[in-house]
Amino acid sequence: MCCSNFENREQIPGEKPESFDITAVKGMRFFDPHVHMTSRTTDDYQAMADAGVVGLIEPAFWLGQPRTGIDSFRDYYSSLVGWERFRSSQFGIKHYCTIGLNSREANNESLAEQVMEILPLFAYKEGVVGIGEIGFDDQTAAEEKYYRLQLELAREAGLPVQVHTPHRDKKNGTRRSMDIAIEHGIDPYKVIIDHNNEETVKEVLDRGFWAAFTIYPFTKMGNERMVEIARQYGPERIMVNSAADWGISDPLAVPKTAALMKIRGISDKDIQLITYGNAVTAFAQSGQLDETDFAAVRNVDQSVKFEGNSILRGGQQPRIDKSSIIIS
Repeated sequence: MCCSNFENREQIPGEKPESFDITAVKGMRFFDPHVHMTSRTTDDYQAMADAGVVGLIEPAFWLGQPRTGIDSFRDYYSSLVGWERFRSSQFGIKHYCTIGLNSREANNESLAEQVMEILPLFAYKEGVVGIGEIGFDDQTAAEEKYYRLQLELAREAGLPVQVHTPHRDKKNGTRRSMDIAIEHGIDPYKVIIDHNNEETVKEVLDRGFWAAFTIYPFTKMGNERMVEIARQYGPERIMVNSAADWGISDPLAVPKTAALMKIRGISDKDIQLITYGNAVTAFAQSGQLDETDFAAVRNVDQSVKFEGNSILRGGQQPRIDKSSIIIS
């Protein structure tokens, strides 16, 4: 398993070494509200647990190549509410997910229609804390159609919405996403607008939505820029995530950002809100997330199995945490 000396992990080009020293926030708890753990290894789970991550949300997303049939969606959604929740628990991390049809695959309308038929079967499952990640990519008519349909599903189910904002023409795409959500009668307080940057954050906050920032190397947001945003806007309705997936990404982005905030003088209270408390508050509106859940998975028992399957291989010995009372 991965070591806990994170300051000695390989440095990502372009980032300063201090962003990798997370000893500054040792003992703090973190919640990553957007990370694609299906794409990650058990070493990543162990590293996140060692760094203080106690809970996470895995949004449904695309696989890097288009799915070709409805059964692949059904199996994928089943894994998010089944196997992946189990795998996360084996490292003491509470796993939740959001369910949705991502914007890229919304453009395959014949398949998208089939996906919309099965989404309600998963939206009410245990551990589903929202509909997501949904929204725009190329901002096509098909993307808008299925974004609207999924907003209606979220409204009917009483679930928060996790919105993917486009990489191209982000400012207009973000505004359009918010306009449509309001048009459908969705309370902005139940909508988490993701992948924000300096260009979008003010309007998102001014309109009462949650502003999530993805700390993702080279492309979305660096943690030094995130520190400046925290200084300018404060902690209200702001959260950070890693969105770690099958690309070049970092599942420790949340604790590393917390450490850099600490080093740069952001208060512990603000850090706690941005890297833990705000995400918990936003997604707890689903009725599926409670902080007591985090403690419930801390006692790991790797001898248990999920439908006959284990995370262990060969002669690996299970980790079993037991509380004991010693009488001497």
